[in-house]
Amino acid sequence: MTATAAGAPEAMFQPEIETLDRERLERLVLERMRATLTRVRAHPAWARRLGGVSPEDVRVPADWRRLPFLTKNELRDAYPFGLACEGAAGYRRIHMSSGTTGNPILNPYTAADVAQWGEVMARSYLAAGVTATDVVQITASFGLFTGGFGFHYGAERLGAMVIPVGAGRTLLQLRLMRDLRATVLASIATYPLRLIEVARDEGFDLSSLALRVAILGSEMWTDELRARIERDLRVRTFDIIGMTETGGPGLGIDCAARVGIHVWEDHYHPEIVDPVTGAPVPDGEEGELVVSTLTREGLPLVRYRTHDVTRVLSRARCGCGRTSLRIDRIRGRTDDMVVYKGVNFYPAQVERLLLGHAGLGPEYQIVLDTDSGGERLTVLVEAEPGVDASVSARVRQELRDLLSLSPEVRLCAPGQLERAPGKSIRVVDRRPQR
Repeated sequence: MTATAAGAPEAMFQPEIETLDRERLERLVLERMRATLTRVRAHPAWARRLGGVSPEDVRVPADWRRLPFLTKNELRDAYPFGLACEGAAGYRRIHMSSGTTGNPILNPYTAADVAQWGEVMARSYLAAGVTATDVVQITASFGLFTGGFGFHYGAERLGAMVIPVGAGRTLLQLRLMRDLRATVLASIATYPLRLIEVARDEGFDLSSLALRVAILGSEMWTDELRARIERDLRVRTFDIIGMTETGGPGLGIDCAARVGIHVWEDHYHPEIVDPVTGAPVPDGEEGELVVSTLTREGLPLVRYRTHDVTRVLSRARCGCGRTSLRIDRIRGRTDDMVVYKGVNFYPAQVERLLLGHAGLGPEYQIVLDTDSGGERLTVLVEAEPGVDASVSARVRQELRDLLSLSPEVRLCAPGQLERAPGKSIRVVDRRPQR
């Protein structure tokens, strides 16, 4: 047991690993970097990618930067198993991305990969204050999407009770939460908005719930949205990160100290690079997250460019006692950047501004299209009944001051914007593709 920033004891799943001093942790990282290179070089496709690099060439963790980047397009082109590295006992599971733009990214799991996934997820649960006495309701989907299974395996490793509802059926979700006394919500980041909305429409009393923790991921969500969810659901939220390519959720999570997301460095090696040049950036400076897996067998990643925008906050021991480095919450994605009349911006910047106004959001869409006068930008945002219509003019002025944008801002009635079955769609780009 260790002390949190508030002084309360905090349990860890593997305290001997989670509290390793920086020198010992970096020795372990180096050892696993070399083991990863040994494993992948045995496969012709990887050997061609890496050229003549050998494990002995990596003398310190910084030498890892000499290796080439791996991109999403390369993983797509390798579909189904071009860059996979089958373990001695073969594969036990397949998960994959949606593949909305080209081939999906397929990730095969060995038995060791499934066990590793459960381990990092159990660590993540405990970092969020979840214990074996909790009841975890999983609302992320089960299937090819990684979310549901990751939450499930971690809770089982922890010994907590699981309610594996999966996605959808929101009114049933609320009833089960109430009747089974669920204490932990596991979901994609915007699903709590749907729970709150359905509760309002159906007259469901949210105060009847026993929820105290919500572990949310899969989508970028702002501090402003976090505050809304915590206020309306009366929970403490935790931001969990991960992706299909890395094996699903469990790459890292923020703790009760809430001063950055712990990355489990004994399993994943993070770097922050300049998204244009690929050069490393100093700690504290924003850039693109690059991830290497150090223990995954089925689909090892060597310097994978995630497109996620963040920064290293600290490599010092956290108030919770953990020593893994902490990165900032994901602030956007390089491939989600919107370019409009020469102005570059992220949807999250618009979201933060909207949620700064009482009665607006959190449901909104940024619509780009063309008319006879050229490109047009419209921000659609749901507003609570009775909101002063002049707020749209104030939002427009603030967007002009902050981002040099002059969109049309339309207030919509609650429920008017279409709800996607999975991740929320924040940008609708109807402009002709060039």
